[in-house]
Amino acid sequence: MSDLKYSFLALASMIVLASCSDKNSRNYQYMPNMYESVGYETYQQVDFLPSNMEAGLPAENTIHRGWLPYEFENTLEDKELARAQNSPLDSTMYEENLKEGKALYDVYCAICHGKKGDGNGTLVSREKILGVPSYADAARNISEGSTYHTIYYGLNSMGSYAGQLNIEERWKVSEYVIKLKQDLTK
Repeated sequence: MSDLKYSFLALASMIVLASCSDKNSRNYQYMPNMYESVGYETYQQVDFLPSNMEAGLPAENTIHRGWLPYEFENTLEDKELARAQNSPLDSTMYEENLKEGKALYDVYCAICHGKKGDGNGTLVSREKILGVPSYADAARNISEGSTYHTIYYGLNSMGSYAGQLNIEERWKVSEYVIKLKQDLTK
């Protein structure tokens, strides 16, 4: 009787173990690193690199591709120095630069400064922001260089647009702003 009892217990154990297995998934992982990858943090020390080697730190005094540092700081003195700077864009493509500058101005600037540069943008007319001066104001002694400086660093409640516009686009908007100023003062 005890043999029958042990046989029945062994058979029940096998049935329980067999019912727990899943035929759709593998029970063994022969190369577990291929199934469960290890997450590495950027620049962390890893054991597979030699001890004197760092993982991908950029060399000193390097800059990102497509980005050049701006030579002027965010100070009033450097803004005055930037005022004398002219646009480095090709003057033979002036009309095309103005066309692209207008398109960029309409996207980024007209909401506050207005389509004509008169300071009556949509946000000003809805009184969401106040105090946006017209480019035609006599006190506004703006130039291409000072406009570029303002776009790069921002001024008063206007934030910087250096993250939205690349170098060439900032100069195109600066040229277009000067054209708007000339149109308003006629």
